[in-house]
Amino acid sequence: MLGLICISLVLCLLIYFGITWYESSKAEYPPGIANPKLLHTIHKFFIVPLILGKTLEKLGIWNVAGLINFLQKISMPKPKEDPEIFTKDLEFGGVAVRVYKPKSPSAGGRKGVMFFHGGGFMFGSIDTYDAFCQYLTTNSGAVVVSVGYRLAPEHRCPAALDDCVLATVHFLKTAQEYGVDPLSVIICGDSAGGNLTAAVCQALVGRSDLPKPLAQVMIYPMVQMADFNTPSYQQNKMVPLVFRDDALYYLITYIGGDPSLSKEMIKGSHVPPEIRQKLSRWLSSEEFKDKGYKPHIMAPFNKDIYVKVKKALDLPCSPLFSDDAVIRQLPQAYILTCEFDVLRDDGLLYKKRLEDNGVPVTWYHVKDGFHGVVGFFDKSDVLSGKLAMDNVITYIKNL
Repeated sequence: MLGLICISLVLCLLIYFGITWYESSKAEYPPGIANPKLLHTIHKFFIVPLILGKTLEKLGIWNVAGLINFLQKISMPKPKEDPEIFTKDLEFGGVAVRVYKPKSPSAGGRKGVMFFHGGGFMFGSIDTYDAFCQYLTTNSGAVVVSVGYRLAPEHRCPAALDDCVLATVHFLKTAQEYGVDPLSVIICGDSAGGNLTAAVCQALVGRSDLPKPLAQVMIYPMVQMADFNTPSYQQNKMVPLVFRDDALYYLITYIGGDPSLSKEMIKGSHVPPEIRQKLSRWLSSEEFKDKGYKPHIMAPFNKDIYVKVKKALDLPCSPLFSDDAVIRQLPQAYILTCEFDVLRDDGLLYKKRLEDNGVPVTWYHVKDGFHGVVGFFDKSDVLSGKLAMDNVITYIKNL
């Protein structure tokens, strides 16, 4: 009996690692991408818990987010204290935040940065972005507030946005208590945090009781859940660190949808005619033709699919589709995109929407970049990561 159990266990492990190897081997590393060897190594380490998590989820044992966040927590080194800044964990509007404040004296009110971390609305935390926020604080001279918003699947859309709005409103009202000029608060985030940045700025439009944010900084943001066949989704669908299928899995989990609907969403069955017309018009510009866009004919609109995933096209998930009347009232923007990233064209689409409505945009494109490259700002073998991070900081300092 024991021998049979051992044989079964070995077979299961072989199958599991076989699947892991197969999934890892499907990854593509296009010519010109930054440090493909390092990217390949990191991808292999990331895909193991992702596949294991999905397996445990199907068995009803654990979910992907729970496993990966647990592994991140136990494997992370203890945050290093920067002698040049004060750090304090607080709550803003009932939402967990970590405030980073430079110790150096300031002649007047400092700039403030509300920062929303990335992670597909499922992963990441204040701790995983601690080094990032310390570097941002030390080099920008701004007071940085990192927001620990609630994550899916335990907390579905719009929980993350609600938390970010609450924390931002609290900071705008109390900025002076932290030595910050209330008129110099920047909203910032990467990936899912870039989505939250766009959505928070839109949610604050028309609030006469609050100072208007000085700027919005979006680092490879996700701003729409309608078209998963933009040029960058087509070209980079198998490029780490985010595959198209994985991006869809995160987004569907966030809205509380059925993962089996991902194929219909890729085909565009959930997209109503009015949004199709907008996308067709925006994507027909020369900017996207130059990216090698192959027009994708969406499947016929399916109202039943639309009803099941309707949240995907609302403001918290798709700020791209908000009315012009809202877009034109937004603060100036900084958008960072990466060539080898499925979300590259989300950033370009939002750039176009802002510019078409008279909102000034500063665009920084990382020609050899992949999704998540800014997180490598402290790795000497990914120079573009540090250059990108420093470009973000330069923009903030010069506001």
